[in-house]
Amino acid sequence: MKILVCIKQVPQKDAPLKLNESGTWIREDVSYEVNEPDAYALEEALRQKEKHGGEVVVITAGPARSQQVLREALAKGADRAIHLEDDKFVQLDSTNTARAIAAAVAEENFDLIVTGLQSDDFGAAQTGVLLAEILGLPHATIIIGIEKTDSGLHLKRELEAGHYQYVDLPTPAVLTIQSGINKLRYASLIGIKQAKNKPLRKVAWAEVEPKLSKNLQQIERLYVPVKQKKTEMIDGPAAEVARKVTEYLKNTARVI
Repeated sequence: MKILVCIKQVPQKDAPLKLNESGTWIREDVSYEVNEPDAYALEEALRQKEKHGGEVVVITAGPARSQQVLREALAKGADRAIHLEDDKFVQLDSTNTARAIAAAVAEENFDLIVTGLQSDDFGAAQTGVLLAEILGLPHATIIIGIEKTDSGLHLKRELEAGHYQYVDLPTPAVLTIQSGINKLRYASLIGIKQAKNKPLRKVAWAEVEPKLSKNLQQIERLYVPVKQKKTEMIDGPAAEVARKVTEYLKNTARVI
């Protein structure tokens, strides 16, 4: 199987939130890491390769620092990498990110394309399914089990309330992988050394720009919520207090 894994570099979960001067995104001087859902997608791709043979290719879009997640993937066992390298890729919405990836791999014929369910920064959960639409491929989301068959793939999807769905898809196909589908591996010392010599193809902004359009979604402002602590005492009979609390939760807090 020839498998493409889409991975993203995101700010570390425990990194302090620092915004740029315009307040539209995070500053560059924070710590970054691989998007955790994408790490599970990579692990599943490597396991499929170990079972059935083939090749695992990783791709990311972002500035030069994003190459770190590609090197980590190569150290874990991916065969080669593709880097859409430019600061401009950071500001793309899900649609244009999918278009850029599709343009970068237009000459490749992948049997399977996998992404994480969503990114830890935007959290849109759209890039994978939009990529499938652009490429004209069948897709399935929230995958927790993959079995290769003679006709394609037998998949297990996680639904709500502990329910599951089993679907069969022909290949090539696009899947978004649920976190926790497997146990993540660590890169070995040998893998880290080998990663330095594995192919990494860089794709410039100009190569994919003709396939892009104006962003359909734009961030106007980010801000850190102001912490407020306000205690309000409600006196009176129990029935009256319960009524006032219920009204507050329904009309003011709007949580019920």
